[in-house]
Amino acid sequence: MRLVSIPPPAGPQSEGGAQPPYFPHQGAPGPAPYFPYGLYGPYGPRPPAAVNGVAIAALVFGVLCFLPAVGLVLGLIALSQIKRRGERGKGMAVAGVTLSSLGLALWTVALVTGGASAFWEGFRNGARSDSVLSLRTGDCFTSPGGLEGWTTEALTVDCADEHDGEVFALVAVPGSDFPGDDSLVELSEDRCYERRSAYVMDGWSLPEEIGVYYFAPSEQSWSFGDRSVACVLGREDGSRFSGSLRKDATTLDVHQLAYLKAAEVLNAALDEVPASDYPDDDVSDDREWAGQVEEAVTEQVRLLRAHTWPEKAREPVDELIADLGEARAAWGRAAGTAAPDSYWIREEEAWDATDPSLSITVREALGLATSPPAYDEEVEREPEAGEMEV
Repeated sequence: MRLVSIPPPAGPQSEGGAQPPYFPHQGAPGPAPYFPYGLYGPYGPRPPAAVNGVAIAALVFGVLCFLPAVGLVLGLIALSQIKRRGERGKGMAVAGVTLSSLGLALWTVALVTGGASAFWEGFRNGARSDSVLSLRTGDCFTSPGGLEGWTTEALTVDCADEHDGEVFALVAVPGSDFPGDDSLVELSEDRCYERRSAYVMDGWSLPEEIGVYYFAPSEQSWSFGDRSVACVLGREDGSRFSGSLRKDATTLDVHQLAYLKAAEVLNAALDEVPASDYPDDDVSDDREWAGQVEEAVTEQVRLLRAHTWPEKAREPVDELIADLGEARAAWGRAAGTAAPDSYWIREEEAWDATDPSLSITVREALGLATSPPAYDEEVEREPEAGEMEV
């Protein structure tokens, strides 16, 4: 290390080159104390060094803990500049580095353990109003591209106005790893169709042209904690519609709810019909299912009898209960028939006895939709290979 000397100031010198001190007696005549370079000269108090601006920025980012990596980098840069320039602010730079390092560690733990989902939920709550991330169950919205293809924009509107879609459910996606697009498609289709009946309890009220759509997480949004699929109802031809499709406890009265809950018991059992391309000789599964339908009809009748109906609906409900009694007996006969040919005849009779049109008078009395949906109509079976189609 080379020692560099500082030249002495002008004036009387003592041996060794040091300036002799001068202390005049108070009130004595003589010259004033000697400061040759003024108040801030080499031998007086030095002006304070400037505070390093990067150190201030590092401290700010460290305190906010929003971009900890930025605060850490700025802190290291500030320490280097302070050492080289002789500036002030070392304490702020050190504090910025420390806080940013702690924040970076917490962010890393949160992302690894899934703790970022709370942050993502907050982000969703604060998302701008024209983002699909802001959609909630019951929202009606318009989108620049409609419901076809990819979109990130969805402007929430009043359901009475024309709109492209209506959100009927938010489905949580399980797991911590991104499942992939194919898995998300499968999950979205299955779960959204399952949730539709809870939002539209009266399936008869759902127009035939309405289909199910969904917004699924992207790989990018997944990395920040996006874990839900938005299930949407929209027209299959891409045109807009007005009015909410919601038919649940928020829009139905107690009598309508009581009837639909009773009807759902039978509908759920009928939906479990065993898969079969064509009637075969093994009817064991079919007979078991017929017995389950018989039990469902019994439960439906019990629920209908347990409710106190308004006067205008009492007679139609009594007539429906009588019709359901015949249907219950028909399904019981099918369940008790072991011979395949006879079974298929009994099942056909049971289907005829469970005609949806029998409930129209009850629906009319309760103010529900009275036109059976297309999917309640009989679906023809596909013929097996080698069989003539007629």
